[in-house]
Amino acid sequence: MTRDIYTRRESEARSYCRSFPTSFAKAQGSILTDAQGNEYLDFLAGCSSLNYGHNDPDMKAALIEHISNDGVTHGLDMHTEQKEAFLTAFEDIILKPRNMDHKVMMVGPTGTNAVEAAMKLARKVTGRHNIVAFTNGFHGMTMGALAATGNNGKRDGGAMPLQGVTHLPYDGAMGGEIDTLAQIEWMLDNPSSGLDAPAAFLVEPVQGEGGLNAASAEWLKGIAALAKKHGALLILDDIQAGLGRTGTFFSFEEMGIEPDMVPLAKSLSGMGLPFAALLVKPEHDIWKPAEHNGTFRGNTHAFVTARVALEKFWKEGAFQESLKDKARAIEIGLTSIADMVDGAFLKGRGLMRGVDVGSGELAGAICAEAFKRGLIIETSGAHDEVVKVLAPLTTTEEQFAKGFEILRDATRAALNHHNAIAAE
Repeated sequence: MTRDIYTRRESEARSYCRSFPTSFAKAQGSILTDAQGNEYLDFLAGCSSLNYGHNDPDMKAALIEHISNDGVTHGLDMHTEQKEAFLTAFEDIILKPRNMDHKVMMVGPTGTNAVEAAMKLARKVTGRHNIVAFTNGFHGMTMGALAATGNNGKRDGGAMPLQGVTHLPYDGAMGGEIDTLAQIEWMLDNPSSGLDAPAAFLVEPVQGEGGLNAASAEWLKGIAALAKKHGALLILDDIQAGLGRTGTFFSFEEMGIEPDMVPLAKSLSGMGLPFAALLVKPEHDIWKPAEHNGTFRGNTHAFVTARVALEKFWKEGAFQESLKDKARAIEIGLTSIADMVDGAFLKGRGLMRGVDVGSGELAGAICAEAFKRGLIIETSGAHDEVVKVLAPLTTTEEQFAKGFEILRDATRAALNHHNAIAAE
């Protein structure tokens, strides 16, 4: 197969394929295999869309059985056995044990659809227009979610004014000495600050694309208190940080916070199938029928695999307990990388970690060298300065050891090249 078809026909918007220039043929667990038979350890996992790895055998078997039995492929938002089974499992395994009474709103197939629905509903509930979002935040690429996204490169693609959102500093955004929560409180309390009364605060507990900035429990509880004080809703975007990525199903569940809405997507299907939903406190579920709709509200195939994922990984506590050891392995591995680079430091939380190496040029070079050696890993951050680990949560201890060995070799090679250029 020639790759000319991509340059000839596919849009210039394509991106990941530029970092990983090969054609992948199959995948299993934490391994991707290209058309030439070369194997790559996957430390990207579909940007956390494959938290349970590629082609989990139990999810695959359930999906094949569903398709083979002529199960419903597309059902709009009609009742199906598969949706009922998913909702029942989600209620019993996730919501009830966490004392959450949220409704589950089926939205379009991606995370940005869940964010759009949350912003729209917050405005409908409160009668206000302004959404407070945060520096370095990323919430999606459709126009409403894009307005809440901080990255200029993404925002410029909108090609028109992005309105209805005020961006305030995230926890630690201005250095550890500056209390951004106090700044935000001052602006909200000051009737001459120019900050319109917010309909909602939209915040990622851990900023994925923004550079793995992790908000403290104290800061998030402070934001929750400010939202309540000022009559705004709290939307915790758990699209990338949720579903086990930080070590618990929700990234906020051990913080004593009760969000009004929680956008979910990415690994919600368990198998990489498009599936997004919005959790909504019942008192805010004031939609009229079809007031917010869409052709692909829910994915019946995803209901099948999502149910299996919940029952297999979250019904008992063993899987969550295993994540503690894997989080430690990632921290140890990344510390070994940070020790190689002057001024480097770790960022993130749980299994959503990375190392800030100080420049996007160096981070990109490290990831490129890693790919040459059989490891798929990407960057994040305002300047792409963070080498970011998003390995499947099912990655084995041996695979982590191999991955970090590759990453150390890649870092060494990138540093040698970087230092050679600097010496010229």
